[in-house]
Amino acid sequence: QVQLVESGGGLVQPGGSLRLSCAASGMIFSISTMGWYRQAPGKQRELVAAITGGGNTRYTDSVKERFVISRDNAKNTVYLQMNSLKPEDTAVYYCNTAVGLTATSRFPWGQGTQVTVSS
Repeated sequence: QVQLVESGGGLVQPGGSLRLSCAASGMIFSISTMGWYRQAPGKQRELVAAITGGGNTRYTDSVKERFVISRDNAKNTVYLQMNSLKPEDTAVYYCNTAVGLTATSRFPWGQGTQVTVSS
């Protein structure tokens, strides 16, 4: 049974930084392309960043140059370093697979972690 557990969210002022973590279990993590998704109130869930097992990455335009996705295959964990945060980054953030570096998730969603950017 696959479990995805996100953590690291919180309240931060505009311009601040947060680092999200997602611990995966029950899957062959090292070869799985993983992604960070977010869902803001009233909006559809969107893929913001993805990383292949080998470390190739892809970002949605709105987070390029601000967010960095990384992974530690030994720890079955994927990270999202978020810098220069903006109010429009406020959302619940989730991780899941991102097959082909696209918004193709395969597993049940975890509880997510809330990120709120506000002064």
